[in-house]
Amino acid sequence: MAREMLRQGGRSARIQEAVHSTVHELLKKMDRSEITVPMIAEKAGVTPSTIYRRWGDLSELLADVAVARMRPIADPEDTGAMASDLETFMVQYAEEMSSKVGRAMMSDVLGSMEGDAAARCCQYTYHHLETLRERAAARGETPFDINGAIDLVVAPIVYHILFQDRDPTPDYCRKLVARFFGR
Repeated sequence: MAREMLRQGGRSARIQEAVHSTVHELLKKMDRSEITVPMIAEKAGVTPSTIYRRWGDLSELLADVAVARMRPIADPEDTGAMASDLETFMVQYAEEMSSKVGRAMMSDVLGSMEGDAAARCCQYTYHHLETLRERAAARGETPFDINGAIDLVVAPIVYHILFQDRDPTPDYCRKLVARFFGR
């Protein structure tokens, strides 16, 4: 299970960067079912025991790499209104997560049964929704219920992405947001 870094830089950060970079390189060249811990260790210049000690197993490592890629690098777009902010965010979210890379990352996160990868991934979505909610309040709009947005907007999109029974199109996302706001 991956541990959050308490300090920036240092040996531990260099190991994490080397291992994560190696996993990214290998995933570009081969199927994830062909990748092994010893293969990653050799290419990253660490011992397999270092990987096992830090991540526990391959599924935890893949989940940690996926979560690191999912970490937000910017706040959601500010469109000037709460409903359009949420709509824009959900359309982008559905587009990113339903891509081949997004589906693989979700699979890695959900395949990690022991760590906190899913919880960290979930927190990123909550953080974005909190940002949208705070923006709405600052503009004088009545803030929306975050748990309601998760239940009525995010969850259906994630369901369809995971089970691939329907494409979460931009129109579908817009309809979910409109229904959430009672329009």
